[in-house]
Amino acid sequence: MVSMNRVLADHTVLDEDDREWLTSLVREWHLLADMRFSDLVLWVPDEDENVFWAAAQQRPVTGPTALEDDVVGDEIRYEPDSLVTEAFMSREVSETSNNRLRAGIPVDVWAIPILRHGDVIGVVERHTNRMGVRAPGAMEDYYLEIADILTDMVHHADYPVSPASDPSMSPRVGDGLIYAGMDGAIKYASPNAVSAYRRLGMVGDLVGEDVHHPAPDSLRVSIFAVSPHGEGTFADHESEPSQSVFRTDIAGEYDLENDAGCIRARVLQLRKDGRQVGVLMLCRDITELRDRERELVTKNATIREIHHRVKNNLQTVAALLRLQARRTHSDEAKNALTDATNRVQSIAVVHEILSQSYDEEAEFDQVADKLLQMVGDVAAASGTVRAKREGSFGLVPAKVATSLSLILTELCQNAIEHGLATHSGNVFVRPQRNAAGDLVLDVVDEGEGLPEGFQMGATNSLGTSIVTTLVADLGGEFTLFNNADGPGATSRIVVPASTLSV
Repeated sequence: MVSMNRVLADHTVLDEDDREWLTSLVREWHLLADMRFSDLVLWVPDEDENVFWAAAQQRPVTGPTALEDDVVGDEIRYEPDSLVTEAFMSREVSETSNNRLRAGIPVDVWAIPILRHGDVIGVVERHTNRMGVRAPGAMEDYYLEIADILTDMVHHADYPVSPASDPSMSPRVGDGLIYAGMDGAIKYASPNAVSAYRRLGMVGDLVGEDVHHPAPDSLRVSIFAVSPHGEGTFADHESEPSQSVFRTDIAGEYDLENDAGCIRARVLQLRKDGRQVGVLMLCRDITELRDRERELVTKNATIREIHHRVKNNLQTVAALLRLQARRTHSDEAKNALTDATNRVQSIAVVHEILSQSYDEEAEFDQVADKLLQMVGDVAAASGTVRAKREGSFGLVPAKVATSLSLILTELCQNAIEHGLATHSGNVFVRPQRNAAGDLVLDVVDEGEGLPEGFQMGATNSLGTSIVTTLVADLGGEFTLFNNADGPGATSRIVVPASTLSV
């Protein structure tokens, strides 16, 4: 499927500023399509001004389509009778109302040249399916009146307005619409807009009301700022009392909220022939969405608190094991308690990282670095040992992080205690993702290596047994082998990509 960016890059000589403006127009032009019950096609000029390319297309959600097929990527070449060519050359809106047939459907077509900085940078072609014309009524009349204003704004490059809308949250035509004139009197309010208005606990009819009438003291307003790329943030995190229900002096988006409900509103100042002629407000009842967001925040905070408490409890257990080890006179028991302490601490590290994040995945590099600092403090019989990470684990699901932390701890301890033994040296931890997305973890030491005839199943090491069991639970593979390019051995585990998916 041909993209707009590809058409603009391959077939036009428009500068970057005009391309970004046209991209912004396409993000917002659904409003014109829905208000005019029409399909829209954006045509951009080729380097040869007798050739035009279809760069984008929009179908209405308020009426039937007039274009059954996608036309993006199509061209108009040396067709002087084309409405697009006529609009481009004349710099005026061109139209035909003879209900010409398209695929057997009578269609009205308009071509609207976009005048920006004195040049025509594109033409918006509007197709209206006359077979699906809606019965006249107040809604249809006002929709068409607003659409005519938007058409003029597109013609003079006054639309889209700034700031941009938020693709995921901004209200659309069908969510609710309020139209007011320059005197502030509301001319039309759609049924959904009235319902949203009443959701806030306010009574009375909207039509005929002054759009600036004072709001109840309980109503709070938060300004919602949207970047040119459609990413939204609240400019004011603290809600402020509103002097009026609708902030028509501020073009953009804001939330109206009280204890009864919450509405997302988008204000557009309508202009014709360069002067403001009215205000359009789109509104969406987001009460249930806001309630779900708050529930999620509460649940996430609870989960973080649980991780924090688990971490504290594990640290208490580790402290008790450490205290017991100090009072034990048997070297074998003392070593066993010390190993158990390290295992408990490695699990505590995972819960500490999870308690600082809302995500279901952990940045395991943070976990690994803390574990390596911990195991690096474990002294060999004599000499100095340093544990280093080379590479990145990336994001690891919380369900895998605990097992992986135990595996890493055991492999590092084995490398220090058995690989290096009485020697100084380094232990290298080398994680990487292979082409299949599997996590491959190598723990490499510079020690004496594995004895001749070593067999994995023949060892009675508790650490090796723990690693073997945990890796099997993860559906992975565990191997031990001597280094081919130097002294020492490598412990390798492979965790499949399927296990690492959230």
